[in-house]
Amino acid sequence: MGRKLYKSETDRKILGVCGGIADYFGIDSTIVRLILVFITLWGFVPGILIYIIAAFVMPDEPVR
Repeated sequence: MGRKLYKSETDRKILGVCGGIADYFGIDSTIVRLILVFITLWGFVPGILIYIIAAFVMPDEPVR
């Protein structure tokens, strides 16, 4: 079965959304956080809205 997108339990600053996205794509979470900051600075509402929606939609990482 394929990979699943989860909020990260280990790489989290606020809710683990950026860490989970970084784990899914296999990149550093700092890059995802910087992209989110640029989106937020470019247009405040879209960046914050994307993060809030992702925090509610993405499930928590299962306990291993």
